[in-house]
Amino acid sequence: MLLPRHAAAAAAADPPLLLVASWWITCAATSCRCWRRPVLKPSRVAACSPPCAELRLAKCVRSRLSGFSLHTPALRAHLDPDNYCYFSFLSFHFKTIYHTPQTRLIKNEMTSKDSIGWVSLVPENVKISEQRTLFLYLLIKGLHLVLVTIHPQFTLSAVIKACSEIGGAMGLGRSCHGVVLVRGFEVNCVIASALVDMYGRNCRVEEAQQVFHEMSEPDAICWTSVISAFTRNDCFEEALGLFYSMQWRYRLCPDGFTFGTILTACGNLGRVKQGKEVHGKVVVAGISGNVVVESSLLDMYGKCGLVEYSRMVFDRMPRKNAVSWCALLGAYCQNGELKTVLELFREMEMGNDLYSFGTVLRACAGLAAVRPGKEVHCQYLRKGSWRDVVVESALVDLYAKSGHIDYARTVFNETLLKNLITWNSMICGFAQNGRGLEAIRMFDEMVGDGIEPDYISFIGVLFACSHTGLVDQGRKYFSLMDQVYRIQPGIEHHNCMVDLLGRAGLLEEAENLIINSVFKDDSSLWAALIGACSAHSNVDVAERVAKKMMELVPDYHLSYVLLANIYRAVGQWEDSLRIRKLMKNRGIKKMPGKSWIEIKANTGSFLDLRRGAEKGLDVDGPFSYTGLVNKKEDYGEGITSMIESELGQILKE
Repeated sequence: MLLPRHAAAAAAADPPLLLVASWWITCAATSCRCWRRPVLKPSRVAACSPPCAELRLAKCVRSRLSGFSLHTPALRAHLDPDNYCYFSFLSFHFKTIYHTPQTRLIKNEMTSKDSIGWVSLVPENVKISEQRTLFLYLLIKGLHLVLVTIHPQFTLSAVIKACSEIGGAMGLGRSCHGVVLVRGFEVNCVIASALVDMYGRNCRVEEAQQVFHEMSEPDAICWTSVISAFTRNDCFEEALGLFYSMQWRYRLCPDGFTFGTILTACGNLGRVKQGKEVHGKVVVAGISGNVVVESSLLDMYGKCGLVEYSRMVFDRMPRKNAVSWCALLGAYCQNGELKTVLELFREMEMGNDLYSFGTVLRACAGLAAVRPGKEVHCQYLRKGSWRDVVVESALVDLYAKSGHIDYARTVFNETLLKNLITWNSMICGFAQNGRGLEAIRMFDEMVGDGIEPDYISFIGVLFACSHTGLVDQGRKYFSLMDQVYRIQPGIEHHNCMVDLLGRAGLLEEAENLIINSVFKDDSSLWAALIGACSAHSNVDVAERVAKKMMELVPDYHLSYVLLANIYRAVGQWEDSLRIRKLMKNRGIKKMPGKSWIEIKANTGSFLDLRRGAEKGLDVDGPFSYTGLVNKKEDYGEGITSMIESELGQILKE
């Protein structure tokens, strides 16, 4: 293959301009090399025919300077605004998100707008949501072309695909579905698959299933689309049923994407046996070398708690890309091996990949390790103007969980595309950092922007109400879940409500809430209530709650300890001593607490030293800081002396 410099030399020799120009531009764009000298003048490019004038400008998107150096001289050379060239430049400007005025100028200069041009633009426009209004304009124009052209299938499928990825375009997507029914395209597998994907991405799994059932002879791609729709909406059992029906009833062979989707379902269900069965089918089908499938295998074994299997699959992979590395990082992260995630990230050959940033930032958030998180943040910023909502949501979550809520707010404000995860991270961050009123305002602002809250959103706002004492608002949000948003309150929401009512001293109401809920046999709710009884020294409710706790979890130490403390607080010393003896006779011990600490970029855990001393654990010297202070010379005599001094004070108390 010729190098770009060879192609440039050939272009300078002035053979047939059309062929050489296209060839040189393709070579230079593929190698991501900027034009450092005017080998092929833009004015000569402007003289090329329309197919050459297209320039494959999308390839130049990594080098915006090259694209602009082509555009300006081409306009000065009185380039005829034909469709192909102008759509290429418009496509280029859409990908460079900070140049919207130029994009609108080109759009206004185009003399005609044919379906081919609009089809080339629509899939690219969905990547950026800041100019949502302009993109919806493009989609509406594309839908208009469907009604006036003779062969609208390609335009229609492109518009449907765009509607599936742009927030707020569901109404337009339904209009597309109406056009499909009117024009009789429901039998077209490509369009039907696009509709299934659109409904699946917008949480309309019933409508996706209806479209699928209306297909006369769905092919493997249609089956994969509907399985993916069910998996994306957490209907994993239904996805598994469709997978087996596809094979045994309709005798269709799954491809790599089908296997990858169903492995995701097995992982989320924790079905190790079925996951291994699918793994065997992958090997028999001869696609075990497929990177998508192997990455899904990594994820499946990780979610099933078999991280060693994930590592085995990873080590046997002949080719490892960024997705594979991210799947391995995710497996370790899901199994709590957060320090391993950081170590692997530093070993990655593709450490600057966007997909890996989100996983590593989750690990940093779990460890409250701000310094490594800031390092990842810097690497992300070095990537330039490309923005990723997953990474920025993870950054918001990291800074919020680490107590740097102002940093989190700054990242949130600078995020161009805010999805539900971004809003949830900010709401929960405010709530966890004691800024409940701001969390509630953020929740109301999100709803006002037309974003529908989900399960996590209500956890954040109820947690905020709990820590700000807003009982009435907490009751309102709790009732809105089922009455307005059709979200069944889960154990986390009940925990927040019990905590809210308990903090307000409404212990009987909290007790009735637990008794009347479907989670009345869940020990975590009763544990939250007995903690509130301890804070208010309510003996009557505490005795009932402790009795229930001892029935559900006989060896749970907190129910004994808190009840004994309540008796002691109200002066019932004999009852307190009786509970302590009962605890001792049953062999129940309270384990010492553990905390995380970061010292000089090293993150590790240490025990609650006072409780550790009570249990007879060795807490002498700085060596109790596990994984942090192994040698005195690690951090110098100054820090070692400081730690020893603090330990001495704790043990003397």
